[in-house]
Amino acid sequence: MRFRPITIFGDRQPNDPGSFSPIESTAIADTLADHPAEILNTLPGVNIQMNSGQEHLIAIRSPVLTGGAGQGSFLILENGVPTRSPAFGNVNSLMEPHHEVASAIEVVRGPGSAKYGSNAVHGLVNVILGQPGDGSFASASYGTLGRYRTDMALDEGEHVRLGLSLQHDTGWRDNTGTDQQKLSVVGAYELGAWNVTPWLSASNLNQESAGFLGGTDSYKDSDLVTTNPNPEAYRDAWSARVGARAERELGPGTLVLTPYAHTQAMIFSQHFLPNGGVEKNGHTGGGLMARYGWQASDALALRIGADVDVASGYLKEIQPDAFGFFPGDARFPQGVHYDYTVDTTVLALWGEAEFALGNNVSVLAGLRGETHDYDYSTDAPVGINGRFNVTADRSDSFDLVTPKLGLIWSPGEVSYYVNYARGERAPQASDLYRLQSLQVAGEVDTEALDSVEIGARGSAVDGRLVFDVAAYWMDKEDFFFRDSDGLNVPDGSTRHQGVEAAAAFDITDTLVLKGNASWSDQTYTFDRVVGSGTETIRDGNQIDTAPEWLADASLDWQATEALGLSLSVEHVGEYYTDPANTATYPGHTVLSARGSYEFGEGTEAFLIVRNLTDEAYADRADLAFGNDRYFPGEPLNATLGVRKKF
Repeated sequence: MRFRPITIFGDRQPNDPGSFSPIESTAIADTLADHPAEILNTLPGVNIQMNSGQEHLIAIRSPVLTGGAGQGSFLILENGVPTRSPAFGNVNSLMEPHHEVASAIEVVRGPGSAKYGSNAVHGLVNVILGQPGDGSFASASYGTLGRYRTDMALDEGEHVRLGLSLQHDTGWRDNTGTDQQKLSVVGAYELGAWNVTPWLSASNLNQESAGFLGGTDSYKDSDLVTTNPNPEAYRDAWSARVGARAERELGPGTLVLTPYAHTQAMIFSQHFLPNGGVEKNGHTGGGLMARYGWQASDALALRIGADVDVASGYLKEIQPDAFGFFPGDARFPQGVHYDYTVDTTVLALWGEAEFALGNNVSVLAGLRGETHDYDYSTDAPVGINGRFNVTADRSDSFDLVTPKLGLIWSPGEVSYYVNYARGERAPQASDLYRLQSLQVAGEVDTEALDSVEIGARGSAVDGRLVFDVAAYWMDKEDFFFRDSDGLNVPDGSTRHQGVEAAAAFDITDTLVLKGNASWSDQTYTFDRVVGSGTETIRDGNQIDTAPEWLADASLDWQATEALGLSLSVEHVGEYYTDPANTATYPGHTVLSARGSYEFGEGTEAFLIVRNLTDEAYADRADLAFGNDRYFPGEPLNATLGVRKKF
């Protein structure tokens, strides 16, 4: 059945109330996503905007968020384990998990903090690595924009599976070459009474980055879109993660212990800011996730857990060159802006109870409490330095309490649910300590979002139609974001409501129509004169970069036993590019096609054509410092490749 949940790493049950979307291995292989957005944007309520190379920004039941909000509002997992410690997120964090050879990707839409903790405010993405026994394959492809890619999985069949992905991209815009490598190793062993699944994954990225195109509708100029206003821009990043899931029967239930560790480092030029600059950041952390579940009675199942995470991170920002919008502009001084380290400790306890009320009705209640401690120290001089504010050494602490309560009724082929959940996130380290001149240390608070949703999922027409429909209402307080003048806002509030629908229909045994559509209304619920006073947020304004409509659909035809064809369409609706709602991007619709032919058992050639109509569009549009800016979308291009399963 399509849309069934992924339960390999056990935290999500098929009958849980709430919205989730799985992507299985066949879809991952067929999509051959060169960027995470290509595969994740096929899901309802998801809108990931690509910037340059592997850079991106995420939206899940939200506007496309940047800065600390973009870092901390979405929890990124690999095998059910956070890829980063909570205080050290990154807006580009989807570049790290090994999604190219994953066996599944699960997206939870809406708050997941009651189970998963801080950062699962608007949703989470869980990349599940292939397991021993999933099989071996190798693929190679070439794209007409100068992109070479190789993916492979070598499966010993019982104990070890190794995955490798290599990508070299010459770049379709000037000075935008990218090289990326990813490695993952997953094991499966029985050690006495324990079933143990250890894994290791790592990534490395070296890219030359393109900057925004400036000027209204500049993305429509075919000569301009291939240029790069920031040929000096770059991003170099690496990451590594190791973990193990150890599971055994103990007493009346099952005990699961998951120790883990992760590390990452990044250096990049801040081409998206007018004053430029170079940032170095990184962190190393690790911890233990422990949980125990048992069937207390025929009607009651209980699960409890405790998590600990300890990490140490750093950030240094340097502006190499003098900059000013006008003579004497001292807001952007040359030299070091920030140079700090932060040590964090997170402790959490959580519990869930699932109770069957009878008549196919069950209730799921959950509660999580956690505390976040920060210890900050700076090597940069304390005080105001132009626009930048370096605070003195300090410690901060935040407590989070996140409940969840849902009810599900499953009378037959269709299940109906109602669900309340709260999402919270402790501030990112950059929220707390990368202060602007008008900020005061300690004014950033815990961000909280309350969500109510109703939904239905199941099948009809003798199983030929599978569907998932949900409506949600969410309010967020203490929203921390950066306004269009580049100044931080620590106390915003917003409202988010919408409807999402996904379905797949087997027209015949060989022809399948599937897709989704999402409508949302996302507004500010506070008033503020922004920065210099040239722009004002009013209660009721639409949040910028929050399209009202998103849609994705495909028609798949298995023409013969060997030949498969697919036509797909992606639609992004119109959206405002500034909080004052004075400028808009009109949206776009992009067509793509795929064909594959199996020459022999396990050997397949494929052709993927993206942007069939050569639509001129922008992957991202915004208004900053009074100027329209765009990252142009890729023109018509094709990828030809071959895959061998063995």
